[in-house]
Amino acid sequence: MAYAHDIIKRPIITEKSMTQMADKKYTFEVDIKANKIQIKKAVEEIFGVKVKKVNTMRMKGKRKRLGRYEGKRPDWKKAIVTLTEDSKKIEFFEGM
Repeated sequence: MAYAHDIIKRPIITEKSMTQMADKKYTFEVDIKANKIQIKKAVEEIFGVKVKKVNTMRMKGKRKRLGRYEGKRPDWKKAIVTLTEDSKKIEFFEGM
């Protein structure tokens, strides 16, 4: 079992993710090998909240080029974590 901070890499802060926070949905970039159960345990351990459900999706890395050279950003995994109604909010996102 990996450590919680190895599973949850960073929060994703976009307009869409900020509007979802009103519904207690928080978006994170997670380890590509992590499953929903590991993500749920990691979020509950780090932030001390109750997780209702976890939705995950694999994001394909974008193609990038510099002159005649073409490369690709790595693929990554995104998780949208929904908290229970009686759970407290995640303070990390407050004031943004």
